[in-house]
Amino acid sequence: MKYIVLIGDGMSDYPIDSLDGRTPLEVAKKPNMDRLAREGRVGTSITVPKSMAPASDVANLSIMGYDPNKYYSGRGPLEAANIGVELDEGDVAFRCNLITATDDILSDYSAGHINNKEAETLIKYLDSKLGSDSVKFYPGMSYRHLTVFKASPELVDLKCTPPHNVTGQSIAHNLPKGKRAEFIIKLMNDSRELLGENEVNKVRIDLGENPGNMIWLWGQGVKPRMDPFKEKYGLTGSVISAVDLIKGIGKVIGLDPIKVLGATGYYDTDYKAKADYALRSLKDKDFVYVHVEAPDEAGHNGHLSEKIKAIENFDRLVVGTMIEGLKTMGEFRMLILPDHATPVSLRTHTRDPVPFLIYGSGVQPGGVMLFTEKAATAGGFKIEKGWELMDYLIKRRIL
Repeated sequence: MKYIVLIGDGMSDYPIDSLDGRTPLEVAKKPNMDRLAREGRVGTSITVPKSMAPASDVANLSIMGYDPNKYYSGRGPLEAANIGVELDEGDVAFRCNLITATDDILSDYSAGHINNKEAETLIKYLDSKLGSDSVKFYPGMSYRHLTVFKASPELVDLKCTPPHNVTGQSIAHNLPKGKRAEFIIKLMNDSRELLGENEVNKVRIDLGENPGNMIWLWGQGVKPRMDPFKEKYGLTGSVISAVDLIKGIGKVIGLDPIKVLGATGYYDTDYKAKADYALRSLKDKDFVYVHVEAPDEAGHNGHLSEKIKAIENFDRLVVGTMIEGLKTMGEFRMLILPDHATPVSLRTHTRDPVPFLIYGSGVQPGGVMLFTEKAATAGGFKIEKGWELMDYLIKRRIL
């Protein structure tokens, strides 16, 4: 039996007036997911515990079968795992966004989705100026990077705000709070002075692009400890994503991260290549986890048309390609869902229950005709705890 999980990050949404009270999932043309919904089981699940912030790290950890209440230790350490940064006891890893600061306003959480080469230049420049034996900056992809503080366990307790939650708001009002916060704030402010004068940003401004003129530190944590996926489920597997966070979770639990040429983590990602690589992986492995970031980015940007387009691309190029390729692989089961909602009206994540569908061997139709938030809720099938979804997918003989 092969097992497949397909994540359309942030696909779920709220009814929108301009769509006549429908959601992007209801409007999008998604014949593959709708057919699988009719032939499989559709329900709702809560992927983020009430006590935790509705973030992608928590939600994806949950979907992979790990109770965040037990296993979550911060976002930064998961990203560190993917880029090969080894954390010692007491080290604290922060997610480090390159942002665009305009006076006191955080005007762009992604610095115009800065490209990898420019971002790497800026982060390495910062490390040469602000790095030390106790602070180190590591380049990641686009606007997503890493900062590690050696032997600084007290920094874990800082209250830090994700930049995509405060886009358009005051920088001063949303800076870190707590013990040693002044140290982190000084580092962020010093980065603004240095990056504002960097040649990369001068060129970006000349081209009318948002500069990466400040860092934003958040998502801190310590080295994670999790049971291997193979021990929990008896399966070998891989993970496919453009996002260091998702690949980092995979590495920590023993899934092989697969690098896909053309996977960008944005609207222009190569959807079909992700599915092709997933099918190739399943020739040798039992399980694959495919994550697509584009719908979430559209939600954060408030781009309704791009979100609908991303859902349609996910359905046609990922779901459709997987279904076609799996025809020759024997028995399989597939789980499809968003990790969380990212409503375009809010431009941030929410903790609302998300729709899911399970399709494949041993799965009996549940009478739901569409894959939408409303249809999933009306169907009445609930798996309240998101971390139990994987048990249903793998361990239940008949659904």
